[in-house]
Amino acid sequence: MKELTPWKPMRELESLERRMSDLFDRFHERFFGGAGERSVWGGDAWAPAIESHVEKGNLVVKADLPGIDPKEVSISVTGNQLRIEGERKQEEKKEEKDYFYQEVSYGKFVRSVPLPEGVDTEKIKANYKDGVLEILMPAPKQLESKKIQIEMKK
Repeated sequence: MKELTPWKPMRELESLERRMSDLFDRFHERFFGGAGERSVWGGDAWAPAIESHVEKGNLVVKADLPGIDPKEVSISVTGNQLRIEGERKQEEKKEEKDYFYQEVSYGKFVRSVPLPEGVDTEKIKANYKDGVLEILMPAPKQLESKKIQIEMKK
């Protein structure tokens, strides 16, 4: 006789959610390109990696832009959106190469980063070093971290 197991509808929903999420991820990669893949629309779909954090009273946004001339990158702010645009251009050489493997993507990119309320956009500074674009701006007071003491109970 087969054992009875209780039916747990939430477990079924979680499984369905994981499968749907995977399906949409594969669809997105197929039509818009994943990391290092060519999309159906014909261009290399890629975007530089971005990170942001608060350091010494500044909001810091970093973008990895190796092999990109910083003169070919533009930074703008509209409302509360920081926008970084540029292009990684492929060298135009006449000689043919026998590639064994290629992961580097080329083409235009746009990255938008939402800025917190209270950022003074008039004081934004940007610098580029070793393939990393660093954008600094004074952080609003509400972004400063606050240390919370943990009470030990016996």
